[in-house]
Amino acid sequence: MPFSVTNQRNNTSFSTNENETILNAALRDNRVYPYGCRSGVCGACKSDLISGRVDYGEYEDFALSDVEKAQGKALLCQAIPLEDVVIDVQEIMTGANIQIKMLPCRVGKIKRLAEDVIQLFLTLPKTQEFSFIAGQYVDIILKDGQRRSFSVANLPEQALEQGLELHIRHVADGHFTPRVFDSMKERDLLRFEGPFGTYFLQSEADKPIIMIAGGTGFSPIKGLFEQAAAQNPNQNIHLFWGARDEQDLYMNDLVKQWLETYPNLKYTPVLSDSTADDWKGDTGFVHEIVSKTFDDFGNYDVYASGPPIMIDSVRDSLLEKGLNQDRFFFDSFEFAKPA
Repeated sequence: MPFSVTNQRNNTSFSTNENETILNAALRDNRVYPYGCRSGVCGACKSDLISGRVDYGEYEDFALSDVEKAQGKALLCQAIPLEDVVIDVQEIMTGANIQIKMLPCRVGKIKRLAEDVIQLFLTLPKTQEFSFIAGQYVDIILKDGQRRSFSVANLPEQALEQGLELHIRHVADGHFTPRVFDSMKERDLLRFEGPFGTYFLQSEADKPIIMIAGGTGFSPIKGLFEQAAAQNPNQNIHLFWGARDEQDLYMNDLVKQWLETYPNLKYTPVLSDSTADDWKGDTGFVHEIVSKTFDDFGNYDVYASGPPIMIDSVRDSLLEKGLNQDRFFFDSFEFAKPA
């Protein structure tokens, strides 16, 4: 039976269908709360459950601890109401203009950016409109119904001509990426659903920004930077990109072009496993370099994209140095487990 969900933050309500999560019901009602992975891993949708019982669903312990559950927290992407519930969560925006759709597409350009990274463009159907915000992601729907999530790396206006730009890293024994690297051809037909996520630019023009990418976490960071640069070319932005070795900085030349165009952009690449004698840049873990670069993060908006361990390390180290939790925006992802 349907149950009512009331958000006491703005005194709004909507109904859930049977066995429907709070997040899915909210999105269906064109209400957008903070969320990321939709699989109980990233913790971005963690919110206060004020009253009512829920089935907490399946999730990773590091995304929602027993202590947090006892404190009244729940993951909206997993929580299914068992009765009428009241939650407290910030509503980011209405979703009237950003509709989640399932669409066919064709493979456009395929370009090898590194030994294990491919740039893939998905050509959008000309008969249907698809809107998204830079930084969001889409799910590729596989023939067996499994999904693989990839952030969109370009801007909406670019995607109309180029197609959706995805950066795909090869996963050994993966269910999808070996096909991308070994047999995928231009004009192959795929399906995708989206856009998803609330990782998008939320900074004022005069606010200094720190952007932190780990590996292919550069993909949504690319979209966020290009959005910021289009809105305000003089925005103060410091970009950090953590990678294993130099070839993993797979769009380093593009960043160098940005440096020539935008005088208020600073760039710090960081290598964790470099053995090259000619590397003169920073080495180690990217969160350590970020933390050492600034004495106080209280005046910054921080956008981080990468694996959960990097996101957690960035959050912990920067909160200790004054970062406002509400000004920390992140896209936490990990590769899907082999089928």
